[in-house]
Amino acid sequence: MKASDSLEIMTVKKAAERWGITPRRVNEIIREGRIKGVYKIGTTWVMPDGTPKPSDLRSERQKGENAGTRSL
Repeated sequence: MKASDSLEIMTVKKAAERWGITPRRVNEIIREGRIKGVYKIGTTWVMPDGTPKPSDLRSERQKGENAGTRSL
């Protein structure tokens, strides 16, 4: 196997920096099973480089709960 054949990986820290969230939040998303292709190397969670950030279900849920409740 050549070095150029190796899979590029992204750590939790790198994902957090790219996605603009904390490493703790990335770990929560991993625990929720919302990132495809994630796996562990030793004690470190990694995923394929360029993995897209999952949508934030917390804000989507809040939008649905607050729909029609605001009045000006």
